[in-house]
Amino acid sequence: MFSKEESRKLREEFWISFGKSYPRKWILYKTKIKGLSFKFHFDVKKAMVSLDIEGDLNKRIELWEKIVSLKSILISDYLPDAHFEDYHLLDNHKEISRVYLIKDKVSIHNKNTWRETMEFLNKNMAAFEAFYTEYKDIIQP
Repeated sequence: MFSKEESRKLREEFWISFGKSYPRKWILYKTKIKGLSFKFHFDVKKAMVSLDIEGDLNKRIELWEKIVSLKSILISDYLPDAHFEDYHLLDNHKEISRVYLIKDKVSIHNKNTWRETMEFLNKNMAAFEAFYTEYKDIIQP
């Protein structure tokens, strides 16, 4: 087991290492579409990249329908293993819609899984961003 401080230091070390290994400006929150963002996640059980849609229900539905209309392209040309959830409840009880990819059996507490996790995060976020860049005119409200 790791103390909170040890865990915090490992997380910090991982993200610094990831940034140095893959130095680029990610889009993440800078989509210019309110409520649409890309996210990295890595914890003690899994790693994830996601496209999250937040905000009021009507705006979320509008954006989600646009993403779903491009689902076959996203899956065939960019991310064949993407999962689509029109309704996802976050830990803080906030409702969002999400497209994501998960890598199981990796842990931020296990440095032996860091390299494969970094490769997973980089490859899949780059594919998400390539998709977004190509189709943002369709996705924008």
